[in-house]
Amino acid sequence: MHSSVPDFDMPNDEQVNLAAESFRLLADPTRIKVLWALLQGESSVACLAELAGAAPTAVSQHLAKLRLAGLVTGRREGTFVYYSAANNHVRGLLAQALFHADHIDRDLPPAADPAADNAHHAVS
Repeated sequence: MHSSVPDFDMPNDEQVNLAAESFRLLADPTRIKVLWALLQGESSVACLAELAGAAPTAVSQHLAKLRLAGLVTGRREGTFVYYSAANNHVRGLLAQALFHADHIDRDLPPAADPAADNAHHAVS
């Protein structure tokens, strides 16, 4: 059946595995909060822990995993490390996930253009 669909395309196994790994790492409320905070700008572990409502040691462990997955980067300044989101792809992933969650939560129909509607969707 799919062979009759014009321009039908499937991702390769490596793409699928990497995408699944990214989603697996994003499947944690603390990591989502940390990443969202990092999309606002560079931050330290202590600040991120406060924003996420988690212990600094836990946030540090989350950051290590996110860094290995290429979702965050770190910049060392003396004895401190300042983290930031790796790129705008991270923003897109989180914005779409939070947009979808907001629509489920408020029982809203899907929007034609999620990007246009994202302006009023905020993370608390």
